[in-house]
Amino acid sequence: MLIGIPGKIIIMTKEIMIIKRILQSLYLYFLLFMPLASFAQKKVQLKSPDGNIVFNLALKSNMPVYSVVFKGETIIEPSSLSLSFEKGRDFGEDLKINKPLFRNGEDDYTLVVGKTKKVHDFYKEAIIPLQERNGDGRLINLIVRVFNDGLAFRYEVPKQKNWSSYILTAENTTFHVAGNPNVLAGYLENYTTAHEARHEMMPLNKVKSDTLMDVPVLFEFPGKTYMAVTEAELVDYAGMYLTKHDGFIESKLSPLPGQDKIKVKAELPHKSPWRVMLISDRVGALIESNILTSLNEPCKIKDVSWIKPGKTTFHWWNGDVTPDTTFAPGINFETCKYYIDFCARNHIEYSSVIGYGGFAWYKSDAPGYGEVGPNTDVTKTVPTLDMQQVCDYAKQKGVGIHVWVNWKAIYPNLDKAFTQFEKWGIKGMMVDFLNRDDQEMVNIQVEILKKAAEHKLFIQFHGAYKPTGLNRTYPNEFTREGTLNYENDKWGNVITPDDDISIPFTRGLAGATDYHLGGFRAVPESKYKIQYTRPLVVGTRCHMLAMYVVLESYLSMVADYPAAYEGQPGFEFIKEVPTVWDETRVPNAEVDKYVTIARRKGNDWYVGSINNSEARTIQISLNFLSPGNYAAELYADADDVVQNPNHLIKQVKTVNNLDVITVKLAAGGGQVMRLRKE
Repeated sequence: MLIGIPGKIIIMTKEIMIIKRILQSLYLYFLLFMPLASFAQKKVQLKSPDGNIVFNLALKSNMPVYSVVFKGETIIEPSSLSLSFEKGRDFGEDLKINKPLFRNGEDDYTLVVGKTKKVHDFYKEAIIPLQERNGDGRLINLIVRVFNDGLAFRYEVPKQKNWSSYILTAENTTFHVAGNPNVLAGYLENYTTAHEARHEMMPLNKVKSDTLMDVPVLFEFPGKTYMAVTEAELVDYAGMYLTKHDGFIESKLSPLPGQDKIKVKAELPHKSPWRVMLISDRVGALIESNILTSLNEPCKIKDVSWIKPGKTTFHWWNGDVTPDTTFAPGINFETCKYYIDFCARNHIEYSSVIGYGGFAWYKSDAPGYGEVGPNTDVTKTVPTLDMQQVCDYAKQKGVGIHVWVNWKAIYPNLDKAFTQFEKWGIKGMMVDFLNRDDQEMVNIQVEILKKAAEHKLFIQFHGAYKPTGLNRTYPNEFTREGTLNYENDKWGNVITPDDDISIPFTRGLAGATDYHLGGFRAVPESKYKIQYTRPLVVGTRCHMLAMYVVLESYLSMVADYPAAYEGQPGFEFIKEVPTVWDETRVPNAEVDKYVTIARRKGNDWYVGSINNSEARTIQISLNFLSPGNYAAELYADADDVVQNPNHLIKQVKTVNNLDVITVKLAAGGGQVMRLRKE
């Protein structure tokens, strides 16, 4: 209340107290929130919504360094950030931090293909301007997002006066990992690679210096804190690797072809992929995380009704086996019909047309699948094959045709090739032998996805780098290889259950995995022998069945020949198991030992467990189920699987969300369940 007196304004006592409290509140707000703006030159801090993960950025000798704390424990010690360019000094020297911009992010989106259909996305974000104090005053924004299950940051370079383009020679992102955690990683010899490496677990101090580690890389800290480092939204940039150098983990980028210096050429504005750290004290939370898709742009395909994930045959793996019939096997209609009919009988969505005996189905003057001759033309088939006849017959049977192509055969004429594929009625393709992740190849693959979507074609990248969440933006990306998998069993580099169990904790964290699943001729490792045709596999049949649940894949292979499946125990599970999911949970897991993954489709749950080479008993709580009874079909290793690894036991019982299932996993074994809501 104000009372007017000539020349004066009198404020009554009650109003004085109110104003005093307002001023105190404003002062408190200033103390709590304004330091990050007014004194941003010193430090910036960003916490996850639940407060468990803390990202700190500060200047040390005017160079930006960051650190990461999880539940009060430092897991990333102060680590420097800088960029090196072909011209000019490194960006990272003599910088200042301008006023950051903070916001809370909360988004809901739906994935067309994924391990979770509906994603609720909640994070804290800071845009932190880093600017040079001298020279041209170049500016780069460090964008940071902190989620409850991890964090990510990227470099964003806006167009600015006197700086319109750059040539990047190194991204000097470092990860000063605290202590001496165990590291699970695949090691590569160089950047030209199909990303097929065995994974090894060892203490950080035992990791060989300057050896390329393929991301994702998993760090297991004492006390069971887990961190996986990878990248998201790899677009118009070079793929990232990690190395240990001078005791630090640092990033390495794949160079452009023909040299080793230049990594990225860019016109401004430009941005890097996200550098991602998945973090939790429960390793299963890393598998459940949707951070990678959350960091990608929304779907850019307007009509997604044609995108239909499913399973596919892949007869190359079995050696192009056909039965003893009156027709001659080869690149012809009769051979295609044999596999199409198998798909139709067993509700397998796609049948592959690859070639025969090492030669492709399309016109080519090259000596095999891996080469492309000067007269190669994917719009023309070999004389013995009528692709229109094959596609028409498959359509009549309710089966889609999925073809294999060498990327060099299609890329020079994408529009022409895809127009013809669409005209024939082809639904998608495996694009193979990419074997690079430099900026040029990354852009090629994005272009393939975009063009394929225009012609309603899905893509399965083979001989390719890991996913980076791009299936949110282009859901016609069904899967990627980037694994050492069962194709190696054909030539004697036998894949064991110890290899399989590493995948969920490394490469599988990145997304959908292209494996040659479905080998039904399991043998003890001591009896394994090389068979290019009808190859053998190591591990139990239940282990193989469980891989269809454990691995995320929107185009799972049924790679053996029809007679290997029909009438065989466990094949009914393969026929029924979905390839995309509404929800994913991880009831239990121990790195490099065993894992149980539960995935929901509608009201039904599919639960898969795989084991390493050590027999064990595990408990699976069904508390992820909604209340009510479920009819459970359980497939478990039989008692004699040491001698007969194809032997399994099937049980049917009623369960509910209060039950705990005791599972005996054989060495190299597995277990699967289908739970149907009653």
